[in-house]
Amino acid sequence: MTANEYKIMIDKALEGYFTNDKMPQAGLADAMRYSLLAGGKRIRPMLVLEFCRISGGDIEKALPVACGIEMLHTYSLIHDDLPCMDNDDLRRGRPTNHVVYGECTAMLAGDALQAEAFNTILGCDLPADRRAACAGALAEAVGIEGMCGGQYLDMLGEGKELTEQELTEINSRKTGALLVAACQMGVAAAGGSRIQMDAAGQFGAAIGMAFQIRDDMLDVLSTEEELGKPIGSDAAEKKNTYMALMGKEGCENTVEKLTEFAKNILSEAFTDTQFLCELADSMAKRFN
Repeated sequence: MTANEYKIMIDKALEGYFTNDKMPQAGLADAMRYSLLAGGKRIRPMLVLEFCRISGGDIEKALPVACGIEMLHTYSLIHDDLPCMDNDDLRRGRPTNHVVYGECTAMLAGDALQAEAFNTILGCDLPADRRAACAGALAEAVGIEGMCGGQYLDMLGEGKELTEQELTEINSRKTGALLVAACQMGVAAAGGSRIQMDAAGQFGAAIGMAFQIRDDMLDVLSTEEELGKPIGSDAAEKKNTYMALMGKEGCENTVEKLTEFAKNILSEAFTDTQFLCELADSMAKRFN
């Protein structure tokens, strides 16, 4: 499949969730769908499906797993944008969830999406051990050792000068952990080997770091129209970034090295790697 074909498949599946407009809490479902269906590149669910495919699995059966990680990712974006966090009013070119629905409903929409992510994965048509492995990988990526822990460390680091090692410690959790999980959940959904699982994890970690560095670059170099959200917010909030530490050239060189490492590691465990190599390249050069 092409990236566009995967995206169409994922978007169509996501359209089918939280559609009961007769229930008394339908307004909450509206808020969940507002952010879940707001577009985006669908990189994480795409990684789930492609790693499942190249590990010998059935992507149709893994589709709920892919939808689950996108629900989880959407929850994180809703909460990131809240006034108590980044206080952003634009996401993917549209008003953020709390601007449209209010802060309390936005908080609940994120909470519900996190729970429904696991509900979706655990209720899918995969063998029980594979469902459990996928849910476990996602929980680990999101909890205190993963994304939430990274967000906390990021908050503590605001206004302080951090070393590159300290910044990497934050971003490997805050951004990288969910990308690692996406890759490994695809292997788990297929019942892949330990070698495949390890290679998928290393690929995810490398593109996750490259993704964050590119994100820091875009906050300085892009425009609000291209990025679909405010630019310059990192500097305004005195956040530590790779651009501040390494400069534009240093960031470009590091992204290139990480991307090459990610592509090379795939060949140790998989034979059909063209799609993932092209995806890694496109992520390294993205403008939004």
